[in-house]
Amino acid sequence: MKPTIWFTLYKLAEMAACSRVIKVSTEYLAEKIGCSQQTASRHLIALERDRLIERTASVDGCLIKITKSGVAELKKVYYGLRSAIDAEYPPSIILEGEVFSGFGEGAYYITLDGYRKQFIEKLGFDPYPGTLNLKLTTDYDLATRSVVETYPPIEINGFKDELRHFGPVKCYLALINNKIKGAVIFALRSHYNTSVIEVIAPVFLRRHLKLKDRNKVKIEVFISKSQ
Repeated sequence: MKPTIWFTLYKLAEMAACSRVIKVSTEYLAEKIGCSQQTASRHLIALERDRLIERTASVDGCLIKITKSGVAELKKVYYGLRSAIDAEYPPSIILEGEVFSGFGEGAYYITLDGYRKQFIEKLGFDPYPGTLNLKLTTDYDLATRSVVETYPPIEINGFKDELRHFGPVKCYLALINNKIKGAVIFALRSHYNTSVIEVIAPVFLRRHLKLKDRNKVKIEVFISKSQ
């Protein structure tokens, strides 16, 4: 449903149309929703077509009652808003950074069995051997990165091989440019400072999203208290 149509349904609910039949003219409704009388009429037609209201025309207005389906639509938004407002953890946080070419070490670390097996098990995908490096360039994004790290991560444990010790990695599931599911990874030992984030995915992100250095990329980082 278009937001404008939903808002009309909400305004009808304010007039008690959930519990009883109300009489309302398109002129009065237009004033309530801040649009033309013709637009208000189109909204009522759309709501009736989608069986969200029952409507009967009268000489001086319409008799309108919100249906069970209409009430369900209103409750869906109500519960969603209540969850977002009252939640201890936000559902997601948006970061934006610029693509840059890194040191090329990502492929080595991602393909180590000690990390790769945990990525597959805990993140739900086998990562492409390499990372997409993003430089956070605004004060807002730098501050937001710090906020992200205050929430519980998906933890990738460190391990040892015959030669050296590999440190733990903190991960957060993410959606890259609203298209590709992947994860943001924060290595506890890194050559980069906190202005850089590294992103992994099951595909080669540069090729798949046609990215070049200096391109802007949006990352929706998902927060979950269950991790």
